[in-house]
Amino acid sequence: MNIRASRQEDLPEIMKLYEEARQFMRENGNPGQWGSVYPQRELILEDIEAGNHYICEEDGRILGTFYFAQEEDPDYREIYEGSWIGTGPYGVMHRVAAPGRKKGVASFCVRWCVEKSGGDLRIDTHEDNLPMQGMLKKNGFVRCGIIHPQYGGDRIAFEKIVKNPDFCGKNG
Repeated sequence: MNIRASRQEDLPEIMKLYEEARQFMRENGNPGQWGSVYPQRELILEDIEAGNHYICEEDGRILGTFYFAQEEDPDYREIYEGSWIGTGPYGVMHRVAAPGRKKGVASFCVRWCVEKSGGDLRIDTHEDNLPMQGMLKKNGFVRCGIIHPQYGGDRIAFEKIVKNPDFCGKNG
């Protein structure tokens, strides 16, 4: 598997992945996190144009997709019922869709983001998204608290810090 920046011509397949992910969430007790339309096509186009949207592919087949950026996320400025582990720059990962076209895609994408983040990656998910929470814990993320995103609702905030990100795919 490899990861590359998404291109506009990938958009139809990316949107299929998001529909598959919404269906997976509905079937696994999480109908409310993305509802029936999130993320919208326009948002993904903005992500692509900004250079912050990626796909995971193998043999020309798109298996997963996500947003990644090395940036301060305004939704992460305040955290409740806990605290962030890191105090320096961090990467953020959002809109992860790896709906089972191949086992291990989400973990592969997360490890890539940890490495690209310089070793500090933050991510959040809905309380009903138990598969995502399990994958994050399996990959060494720590539950840090609750955030209140600008778009509403609460999300469980996770963070992973790796002292030597060059080795995160091997033993981190």
